[in-house]
This record gives sequence, structure tokens and C-alpha cells, in this order.
Amino acid sequence: MLTILMLIPLLGSIAVFALPAARETLAKQIALGISIVTACGAVFLTTRLSGLGGGFAVTEKHEWIPAFGISWSLGIDGIAGVLIVMATLLVPLVIIAGWNDVEKIGRGTVKGFFSLILILEVFMIGVFAATDLFLFYVFFEAMLVPVYFLIGRFGGPQRAYAAMKFLLYSLVGGLFMLASLIGLYVVSARQLGQGTFDFFALANMSIDPATQKILFLGFFFAFAIKAPMVPFHTWLPDAAAESTPGTSTLLVGVLDKVGTFGMIRILLPIFPEASKYYTPIIIILAVISIFYGALLAIGQTDMMRLIAFSSVSHFGFIVMGIFAMTSQSMSGATFYMVNHGFSTGALFLVVGFLVSRRGSKKIEDFGGVSKVAPVLAGVFLISGLSSLALPGLSSFVSEFLVLLGTFSVYKDVAIIATFGIVLAAFYILWMYQRTMTGVPSTEVTETVTEITKRELAAIVPILAVIIGLGIFPQVALKVINPTVNQIQTHVGLFDPVASTTPSESGS
Repeated sequence: MLTILMLIPLLGSIAVFALPAARETLAKQIALGISIVTACGAVFLTTRLSGLGGGFAVTEKHEWIPAFGISWSLGIDGIAGVLIVMATLLVPLVIIAGWNDVEKIGRGTVKGFFSLILILEVFMIGVFAATDLFLFYVFFEAMLVPVYFLIGRFGGPQRAYAAMKFLLYSLVGGLFMLASLIGLYVVSARQLGQGTFDFFALANMSIDPATQKILFLGFFFAFAIKAPMVPFHTWLPDAAAESTPGTSTLLVGVLDKVGTFGMIRILLPIFPEASKYYTPIIIILAVISIFYGALLAIGQTDMMRLIAFSSVSHFGFIVMGIFAMTSQSMSGATFYMVNHGFSTGALFLVVGFLVSRRGSKKIEDFGGVSKVAPVLAGVFLISGLSSLALPGLSSFVSEFLVLLGTFSVYKDVAIIATFGIVLAAFYILWMYQRTMTGVPSTEVTETVTEITKRELAAIVPILAVIIGLGIFPQVALKVINPTVNQIQTHVGLFDPVASTTPSESGS
């Protein structure tokens, strides 16, 4: 069924690309319809996870290259399931939001743009569903192709530079992962008699701790670039700023999650001893990312770059939660991936609406928007409040779980990281103040108009998810928690137990 779910957007992409260039409206309609069907299928498949206790559902395995132990092996657990749902829900909303983007850009074809988005959706589903590490690597690298063309063909003035920088960083990381992947194959051949890339077989092997430490680094380097973590993050601001808002939404909201997904899905189960060994260093890098990203976000004058740097900070929280290795922190980190996808997606799309009106991404070119477009300003405010984790919105729950779970094992780290929340409030509210409040200039009054029904159709579902998961987080957590608990059990991790005094224990 997962193969069928991937075939739907693949066939849709082919159908869109085969249309005559003049059939622009039909290309959009087919892309939207296909993406909606795919999203419904993903939600349906994720409902199959209930009652499995964190295990994999909708699994399938077919021999692909048996001589090298490679198979077409797919399956979803709680973590993969919620990320696939997030990705497939964002795609139709991105299509609606970017309905007229290609015409405004004046480059490329409508069918080419939407065909690339559907191809990207195929790879996004595949990378989260793959349970064969070689297949995971194939999807990991294949995602680069449509993103490269989405940036390089349909991006801004510096699109060629941003696309090439994104590609080179990702390819270098992929080469390191490939080297470790080959090393894993050799180790499995020695232990099992035949090399394999099967995740379940590799996770149940007993790999020498010294070998783990070496192989771990190749995977971690690739995931840290994709995440992106400081100091491997520099490709992200350029790529996000030069992309269309829809491409930025999928790039930062979904593709970057592959890095943190790989950490919790691959690094912890397959390299448990190495994960524990490198935890202090990774925790330090995560805290640096939290503050470095936030401080740079404060200094930005470009709204797209500000959101990109804020994401570097958010990913610091996610990585910190993963490597704190408590059930609360890892559940919070996974939930954070989902919430960040929606909150950042909302910000990118709303900023895209503003840029399409004003023709500028500079904060200084706005001001007083709430006077001429109050609904648009209100949508911008809710999106921003979600990014800074306002209580009542979904991001608050995930950030709170990450900090609470981290505090139980690394108190000083959690206390220091908490100040990152203050910085987030500063750069988000300051951006809102400079763009939305005050007296509008003549240029703003003449160019900025109220949000349209089509734009509301793209943004309201995201805001509904943000508010809904803020009120009912258990909708996602009841799917995530069993898988996190299973990973903990497999790795041999246990939540710290609060110490009690003799009088407390006897009461």
C-alpha cells in the first residue's frame, strides 16, 4: 500500500508533465487533485498504527538487488507515520498558495513546476517509509534533484548560487553516509554471513563500540547537514531566501526533517553505544544552534532569511530532545518536527503573500499592514506566535516536552536552552511590529491588499492544525509515544527516576 501511495503522485507528475504547455489551469487542477488523494491515503495508512505498540505497519518487502542484500522494503511506525502525514498535507496547501507563482516569475512552465512538486512528494514519502538503508539512501539523494530545479529554475536573482550550494552541501553529506553504509554492509557480512541493508537486521546486530563510533560519524555528518545544525547550516538561508515560498515550505518544513528523522530512526537503534558516546558533543552543538540561529534571526532584514535562521534555532531544540534520550524529550522532538513543519510553513506562505504584493522581502519596505489588510496581519500574527511557542498552540507542547525531558538528565543545558525561547519571542514580535504596526506608507497602501479566498484556503488549514494540536496534542502523541518507547527499550535507555528521601519513600 505504501508503494501505491508513492505511485499516485508519481503518475500524477507524469500526467502533468505530459500536458501541452498551454493547459496551465488543467496542470494545476490535476496536481492539486493528486496531492489531495495522496494526503487522504497517508492519513488512512497512519490510522493502521493504532494498537501496534509502536511497531511497523503497512510493511512490504520485495527483492531488488539480492546479490547485494538490497530490497524494496517499506513500512511506517509512529514517527514515520506522522511525518508522512505532515508532508502530504503540506503539498496541496503549497500548490494552492503557489497557484499563480510561475506566471509571476515569468520563467519555466506551470506544468514543470507542479510536476517537480509531485515528484518531490514521491521521494518524501519514500525516505520516511524506507526500511532498507540503501533504499533510504537512494531517496535521500533523489530528493536533491527536484529541489535543485525548483530553486535553480524558479527561484530569485541568486537562484543558481543557492541551488548549487544546496546541492554541493547535500552531496558531500551523502558521500559520507554512503561510506558508512558500505562499512555497515561489510560488518553485516562478517556477522550474518551475507551483507544486508535491512534496518531490522542491522538494528539487532551487536556491532563493536569502536566500529560504531566510526560508522556513526558518516551518518551523523549527512544528517547534521540536512537538519541543518551549526556549523553545517550555511546553505539553508540562501536556499530558503531564493526559493519560491512553496519550495521554502517543503524544503524547511519537510526535507530538513529527514536529518533529525535519521538521527532518531537510524543512529540510536543501530549505533546505540556511539550515540551515547557522542551525546555530550551533540548536545553542545544543539545549544549553540539554538542561540546562533536566534541571534542571527534578530539581525536579518530579509523576512525569508529570518525564518530560515529561526529554523536553525528550532532544529537545535529538536536535536537536543533526541539526544537527551528520555521518553519525554524524544516524543517532544518528534512532535516538534511536525509542529515546526506547519508553523514554519505558515510563516513562509504568509510572507510569500506579502512579497507577491509589495515586490520586496525587506522588512523596512513594510509597516502598517494591519491598517490596510487586518486579516492578513492577523494570520501573520498567529503564524508567528506558533513559531515562538505560545501556550495553546501546538509548538508549545513539543517545546515544553523537549525542555522537560532534557531537564531530567541535563538540568543546566535545559535552563540555558530556555533562554532561546526569549530570543524567539524577540525576533518574531519585532518583525511583526516593524511590518504590521504603525502608519502605512504610500507604497504599502497602494500595493498591499487584503488576503484572498484562495490564500485563505491555503493557510487556514495549517492554522487549524496548529490550534487543534495545541488543544488536543494526544492526537499525535498517542501515535508517537509507543514508537519512542520501543526505541528506548531497544537501545536500553531508561527515564531517570526521581530520588526520594527515606521519609518520602515510607509515606
